[in-house]
Amino acid sequence: MVAVDFGGPGAGLELASGGVVERVRAAVRGRGGEAVGQLLLITVLYLGYRAGRLITADDTGRALVNAHRLLGLEDRLGLLDEQTVQSLFLNREFLAVPANFYYASAHFTLAVGVLLWLWTFRPEHYRWTRNLMVALTGAALAVHILIPLAPPRMLPDQGFVDLAVRYGQSVYGAADSDGLSNQFAAMPSLHVGWALLLGVAVVAATRTPWRWLALAHPALTTLVVVGTANHYWLDTIVAVMLLAVAAVLHPLVVPAAATAWGVMGPVPSKPVLTSS
Repeated sequence: MVAVDFGGPGAGLELASGGVVERVRAAVRGRGGEAVGQLLLITVLYLGYRAGRLITADDTGRALVNAHRLLGLEDRLGLLDEQTVQSLFLNREFLAVPANFYYASAHFTLAVGVLLWLWTFRPEHYRWTRNLMVALTGAALAVHILIPLAPPRMLPDQGFVDLAVRYGQSVYGAADSDGLSNQFAAMPSLHVGWALLLGVAVVAATRTPWRWLALAHPALTTLVVVGTANHYWLDTIVAVMLLAVAAVLHPLVVPAAATAWGVMGPVPSKPVLTSS
């Protein structure tokens, strides 16, 4: 019988036999209050992020002007045309449909899965992953507000095609009717920023040689967001730069010896001193 060795310092994702449920129970025992606190924190941050994005949700004119200016900047920088990447998916439904599905589903589901695994079995890695995700998302929100940007799929005049509309699985409504989201928030790409952070977190938190496959997620995400015309190259580059800045500043804001926003995970018992 095969089971998974999720726990233990420096453990990998190796399969071991019959102790998955027991390991999960041991890892989360006595941490119910902590779990509720983290869930509330993430919910409040998410709702705040969504509310903040709505500030420029109807700034259509400026978002379109910024989009054309960005394309001009990319041309001057000599970046590869996004249309070249999208041509790999156009008229290839067997590639376009999975790409749309990955864009629509992987962003949140993998983030929730990795964060839950880190919180359960790698609380020290969960702390810095959560902190960097919050910092990156907050910085992205500031950019969304300062620089509203229409995604490439809204620029058919530049040769872009909304792949999700053509092949289905679109997660957006019409730009002027989708009141619950801001479609003019292409810069930066949180899809890419989160994917890179999660991939690095898995590599850092495990020791199995297979851990490097986690970096396929940010690579595939970059290909998908550009190929589906949801983001520009500069959206992905800025996301990586913001994440790098957050990573550099994190140890200055949260000392390594401190626990960020409360104790995470079981507290080791103190040794009992006995007199000889």
